[in-house]
Amino acid sequence: MPRKSKSVTKVIAVLNQKGGAGKTTLAINLAYALQESNATVLLVDSDPQGSARDWSECEKNQGELLPVVALDRENSLKDLASISSNYQWVVIDGAPSIAKISAAAVKVADLVLIPVQPSPLDLWATSDLVDVIKTRQDVTDGKPKACFVVTRAHKQTKLSSEVIAALESYELPVLEACTINRVAYPSTLSEGLTVFHGSDKKAIFEIESIADEIKEHVYGTSG
Repeated sequence: MPRKSKSVTKVIAVLNQKGGAGKTTLAINLAYALQESNATVLLVDSDPQGSARDWSECEKNQGELLPVVALDRENSLKDLASISSNYQWVVIDGAPSIAKISAAAVKVADLVLIPVQPSPLDLWATSDLVDVIKTRQDVTDGKPKACFVVTRAHKQTKLSSEVIAALESYELPVLEACTINRVAYPSTLSEGLTVFHGSDKKAIFEIESIADEIKEHVYGTSG
């Protein structure tokens, strides 16, 4: 029988230099969703503010829901390969600005996920990050892949023509799945939990849908 090949760790960097996009909330819930699909997952907190670490240290969590490590210096992400080899997925909660640590996250990622609120101002604010990604893609045969995900949207709100135009100008795919501005996200996070530990099934479905699309982008031909 042929020897079963060892799975290669896939790295998702959740990046956005603009505050309020729900970056940490998405990174934590996404990591947990991937873990719930019977995968081994490591959450990396590269934000010097340490929000993911604070979440992990909450009384109802105490590091039991997800393994979380801090790599919040420019050179520390170089150590990622040595500490992540036993995991199938690594989710990086990125720094809140286009600093050297963000550029380092782009270099180690298989997919950069850019959470944005559905407004032209929020989308335009990602231009520096998109430039960093495309510069990297130009010298690495299109790697990493990158895509937008709309977060904290209002219920039944359609994307305006301005938002669509802004998205199209970046020439990056947009996930069909999104998150709605629900109480479940901040309320569970504040307790050191995820939406999977709450009662809002729609929030759970949103995160699961995002996770499924990400798998298609990483392993499939899309993106």
